[in-house]
Amino acid sequence: MTTCRSWASLRRPGDAPMRTARWLARAAHGAAVAAILTLGIGAPAVPASAAEPVRGGTLVVAGGAGLRHLNPAVQSGAQAGLGVQLFAGLVRVGRNFEPKPYLAERWEISEDGRSYTFHLNPNARFHDGRPVTSEDVAFSLAVVKEHHPFGIAMFDAVDRVDTPDPHTVAIRLDKPHPALMQSLVPLLMPVIPKHVFGDGRDLKTHPMNAAPVGSGPFRFKEWVRGQHVILERNDDFFIEGRPLLDRIVVRFFKQPSARMLALETGEVDYYPFAGLRFRDIPRIRSNPDLRVSTAGYEALGPVNYVEFNLRRPPFDDLRVRQAVAYAIDRQFMVDTLHGGLPRPGYGPLHHSSPFHTDGLDEYRLDLERARALLDEAGFPPGADGIRFGAVLDVPPFHPDSLATGAHYIRSQLKKAGIAVELRASADFPGWARRIASWDYQFTMNGYWNYPDPVIGVHRIYLCANIRNAIWSNTQGYCNERVDALLREAASTLDLQRRKALYHEFQRIVKEELPLYFLNEEPYVTISRRSVMNPPGPVWGRMQPLDRIWLAR
Repeated sequence: MTTCRSWASLRRPGDAPMRTARWLARAAHGAAVAAILTLGIGAPAVPASAAEPVRGGTLVVAGGAGLRHLNPAVQSGAQAGLGVQLFAGLVRVGRNFEPKPYLAERWEISEDGRSYTFHLNPNARFHDGRPVTSEDVAFSLAVVKEHHPFGIAMFDAVDRVDTPDPHTVAIRLDKPHPALMQSLVPLLMPVIPKHVFGDGRDLKTHPMNAAPVGSGPFRFKEWVRGQHVILERNDDFFIEGRPLLDRIVVRFFKQPSARMLALETGEVDYYPFAGLRFRDIPRIRSNPDLRVSTAGYEALGPVNYVEFNLRRPPFDDLRVRQAVAYAIDRQFMVDTLHGGLPRPGYGPLHHSSPFHTDGLDEYRLDLERARALLDEAGFPPGADGIRFGAVLDVPPFHPDSLATGAHYIRSQLKKAGIAVELRASADFPGWARRIASWDYQFTMNGYWNYPDPVIGVHRIYLCANIRNAIWSNTQGYCNERVDALLREAASTLDLQRRKALYHEFQRIVKEELPLYFLNEEPYVTISRRSVMNPPGPVWGRMQPLDRIWLAR
């Protein structure tokens, strides 16, 4: 990688001088993005400004230092969001999840819902000057289906992709797919160049994942690991007049508190997925230089949970998993540990989903029941009251929810006779490697529902998605009835039928407890008031930043 110019040279004229040495020292390799704030604090409208947009300037974004690579075709989660600026998708979506043209100028859908024909923008080119063609789209969909953590869930219904001419691509399905259009946004199905990534090398370790060539609004400039990524405006972007920014600089910080301080001192402009501590909320809300918004996360539906490795004892025994559930007071965690900010989470579907089922909270605190279940499972207490020990892995994201929760769970399980050792990961890649390789007993975790359960939920439960990939079915859960329910829900367009299928699915997984849900993770974006037209509903920072601009 090339050496970065000074931070001062990257700032727009008139900015305060950068405290370079201090911040570069703090921007060491570290935790993944974290986030916490309640929707209940309010989501003030983001002003678009009456002034005409100003072209130019550098947007400095705060991020976590655990970036793996820049190719969203083979990874998921907040880490994939940066790739959305580099790669375009067939469509983008509006405030009500309605598909809007992007690489595809228009499309037709057959009456039986099994054929989608897209017509590509003839002016779309990759950053190396090569045209974006239907062959690139077909190649990209095949890559995502094979290599993305939930590519099978999204594109299992795809029978083939036809490319009758360079600017026409037809996706043929073997059954209706209610979530297909939502799956074609750049975060989930980025169009990557076949001439770059189709050289036969492993897609997950391809060297161009670290310096991608895409067709999005920004081009890759440089990546200094643990410090920053620099993206520059794509002057050949296929949407005329965009993007408005000259440059995006993502600065990496190990600790959320360092990111927040950089924002307050003017060294950072924009902090999505802000990792606020609960005690910091009043101070941030009262800062006149900052704008706080909870808009832009509607497509995510984040839920937190305890994940059990079902392949090995003791958590291969349902009675042990149930004992863990009965030993935890979920409502106490939300009300006391988390200050009443998150919503309790009772099942696999976020409460905002039209398929969410109420009344799933059957594991109320009952330590006597927990002890009895452990007795039944063959784990009597020793002289010291301990039945067995277990290691609980703690990821570096969602610290106020997951790390604080882990300490409480350790205390509660000791009361039931389980001695828990907490194993914290220094950074996201380390934790992700351990979970993806199934080298754990149980872990704190969280996933996103995404706009439809087919996209974000099926991946966690399908037998076919038991993979060595983070945020797939890493726990090793397999139930043929659940598979059948999810397959049917993914192939019917009837809303009421889908609701019935997901109701039964939720009932089964509640009883079998491959995961024990804790709370719904609230997210927030904080920006300086000079940041105009920041992306709002429904994808927030996980959509192109081609419309954002900076007031001078």
